Formats: sequence, structure tokens, C-alpha cells
Amino acid sequence: MNRAIVTGATGAIGTALVRELAEAGTEVLVFVREASVRNRNIPDHPLVRRISCAQENLAEIQNTTGTDWDVFYHLAWAGTSGPDRNDMYLQNRNVKYALDAVTAAGRFGCRRFIGIGSQAEYGRSEEKLKPDTPVRPETGYGYAKLCAGQMTRDYARRLGMEHVWVRVLSVYGPYDGARSMVMSTIRKLRDGLVPEFTKAEQQWDYLYSGDAARALRLLGKAGSASGTYVLGSAQARPLAEYIETIRDIAAPGQSLEIGKLPYAPNQVMYLCADTSALERDTGWRPETSFEDGIRAILASLNESEEM
Repeated sequence: MNRAIVTGATGAIGTALVRELAEAGTEVLVFVREASVRNRNIPDHPLVRRISCAQENLAEIQNTTGTDWDVFYHLAWAGTSGPDRNDMYLQNRNVKYALDAVTAAGRFGCRRFIGIGSQAEYGRSEEKLKPDTPVRPETGYGYAKLCAGQMTRDYARRLGMEHVWVRVLSVYGPYDGARSMVMSTIRKLRDGLVPEFTKAEQQWDYLYSGDAARALRLLGKAGSASGTYVLGSAQARPLAEYIETIRDIAAPGQSLEIGKLPYAPNQVMYLCADTSALERDTGWRPETSFEDGIRAILASLNESEEM
């Protein structure tokens, strides 16, 4: 893989992926929404360049780069948190944009399309999630991710492209969304507030963004990679343990209100990835502990505040 295109490059996974690709010697073309303040998150590297193309313009974008590209990573997705997850019209537009991304990948000469799915495609399960675990989504977000994965697979194959769909569990890291459990907890603790939680009994699987990015890079270059993969740490711990670890590193001794909030309807209580297929096809394994990942986030926040 010499050249790769990335959409959705300003979040935790996207920024880590762009950096991972560039540092491995891959030329990266990032599709950006021109006016987005989050573009400042994109790593500055000689092998990284940007082109203005928001999601709604993917169907019309033309290849003016003068060369063909190898892999198209589609990470862009609107409405990933809060009430937007059940905005059916918004989620339906995401499916269209995913198909438009395949169209763009074809125009840029890509031989492989890699789309980012979600554990929300499975709904609730009491077993480790595998590529063939039955899918029973319960949110508009989950329905749309499932549909996007199936439809882009068929469309990509019709255009002669290989297709990979990666169902991502809970990824955290620098530039993660402010509403995520990890980032919101860190920020509240740093502001001297007392974060409130449910009983936090869920068994959860967290993966550091740098490890996720390495998995995606390997899926882009592995000749045997195809079909659906599940991406997580493959280890589950009680959510309360993660919360206490964040507190112990970010603000030792500060109070936590665990048990203050009710569980959400249809709360997922067990989330853990079976990554055996990913390991078999790429040799990937996670390397970053949750503790080291939290320290990396704090370091990035301190660096941004000093700028």
C-alpha cells in the first residue's frame, strides 16, 4: 500500500490512522470539510495532504491528483452520539454517503475499500462478538451501519474493489469526542467537578486509538484481508474499573458518583471483541494498556493547552 485516502480524519481513530499511515511511509490524501475547526487535529506530515470534500460532495468529487490510489478508508459519519443516533433521516443519509464514498474510491482508482462499522450492529449480546455473531441492531445508528456495510460491500464488488468492513467497539484516545465517557470524565475531573455515572457494572472492551489505527493499516496492506472484522482489545473489564483508573491518573483522590444515574433503555451490559480473524489475517494484537492510553490523552490535552 503506497497511497491511501481517508475520510473522517479529525477524530480519535482518524487522526491516529493518518499518523500511522504516514509514519509507515504511505502517502495519505485526507478529504476534509473546509470550514471545520477540527481540521487542526490532522497530523502535519510531509506525506499528508488535504483536499476539500465534505461527505455530501463525495458523489461528485473527481480525481485531479494525477495518480491512482490504493486503499480508501471511509471513517466519516454524522450523528454518532446522543439523540442523533436515533435520527433515522440523518442516519439514512449516512448510508448514502457511504455509497458515495465507494463511488469516489472507484474514481480514484482504489483497489480496496475499508469501511468503519460498529458494535451497534449487533445490539445486545452476552458473548464475544465475532464477524458471524447474529446482528440485531436496536438504534438508528446500528441499523444504518449494518445497511452501509452490506450495501457498500455489494457496490464495491460490482466496481471490482475488495471490501473490508470493520465493526469497531469502544475506541478512545486523543481527539476523541467530548461526549465520550472517557473524555467527558477526564474534562470534568480536570475542572474539579464530580462526574456522575450509572452503577457501571457493564463489562466493557476499550481499545486505544493507536492500536486501532495499526489494525486498519494492516487491513489495508494484508493480501488475505476481506469481509468483516471485529476490532477491540478482546478483553472486558467492569466499567467502574475504567472510571476509577481515569480518576486515579487524571485527578487522584477526587470523588466519583458511581450509581447516581439510571441505566439507559436497552443498555448493553457486555461488550467484548473476538479478534481472532483479525489476528489470523494481519498478525495484529493490541499493545497499549488502558492506563498508558489515558496518560497519552492527558499529554495531548496539556500540549494543546500550551499552544
